[in-house]
Amino acid sequence: KPVSAVKPTAAPPLAEPGAGKGLRSEHQEKMNRMRQRIAQRLKEAQNTCATLTTFNEIDMSNIQEMRARHKDAFLKKHNLKLGFISAFVKASAFALQEQPVVNAVIDDTTKEVVYRDYIDISVAVATPQGLVVPVIRNVEAMNYADIEQTIRELGEKARKSELAIEDMDGGTFTISNGGSAILGVHAIFDRPVAVGGKVEVRPMMYVALTYDHRLIDGREAMTFLRKIKAAVEDPRVLLLDL
Repeated sequence: KPVSAVKPTAAPPLAEPGAGKGLRSEHQEKMNRMRQRIAQRLKEAQNTCATLTTFNEIDMSNIQEMRARHKDAFLKKHNLKLGFISAFVKASAFALQEQPVVNAVIDDTTKEVVYRDYIDISVAVATPQGLVVPVIRNVEAMNYADIEQTIRELGEKARKSELAIEDMDGGTFTISNGGSAILGVHAIFDRPVAVGGKVEVRPMMYVALTYDHRLIDGREAMTFLRKIKAAVEDPRVLLLDL
């Protein structure tokens, strides 16, 4: 028997874009003064700096051991927790004194290099409203307890949204993403490394120095990172001014 032709069925009509998903809307909010200032500084840096990034890695074994050994006594004496960021702040101040060009900045108006004899380090702090970068001033004159106390005070002000513009302005150097250079510190991971001709698993951290290549050469950047590495891996370097 002949097979009768099957009538094609009509395709269903195409749905309108977004149909059945509710209305799509957007709204606008005015940027607060803090966010405006952050945006301005970032744009200025993008427009003026010739940025370059150099990496190194740090063995965190000794600093972890030092923290584990002394954190209870540190807490008892100073009523402060001993963290890792203070070690990097202290090491950065040491390295900046050894490599003052990293603490300098170019004045594009006068075409001069401005060398700062003080060290103001900006440290990133997470808040419910986003990341802010308050400044620890005159770090070169601080010990670990001074640094931890200042970080705690600035952190509390940040979380309560009480930071003033002045608290975040004028840093000469920045940790974790102000000046001509930013030191980014990464997470600590156990990795195999060569130690004395043998392979050992050590807690390692990558650090990245992003800097203005108009002012800082690659050799100076590497020397600076080696100073950071030496001071964090062996804190006695700071005590003996090595």
